[in-house]
Amino acid sequence: MQPTETERCIESLLAVFQRYAGREGDNCTLSKREFLAFMNTELAAFTKNQKDPGVVDRMMKKLDLNSDGQLDFQEFLNLIGGIAVACHNSLLVKTPSP
Repeated sequence: MQPTETERCIESLLAVFQRYAGREGDNCTLSKREFLAFMNTELAAFTKNQKDPGVVDRMMKKLDLNSDGQLDFQEFLNLIGGIAVACHNSLLVKTPSP
């Protein structure tokens, strides 16, 4: 049986997280440098449009709920979920109601 579109999306998120996690030790978390590499590669349009160089550091601190200096997969998903909500809200604003 073929995976559903949703299952493929989840697999993609897992694969992207694993691609960056563990470059510096723990393969279950993103270090600050791994998170920066993720942001600069996977969300390059966002980071390139930022005027404030400290924005990624502040994002990491806000996402790091247990304050261990790393992002686990749950904390990473909070970022992905927040971006998805922002995109959804942006589409709602652009789409005229019937």
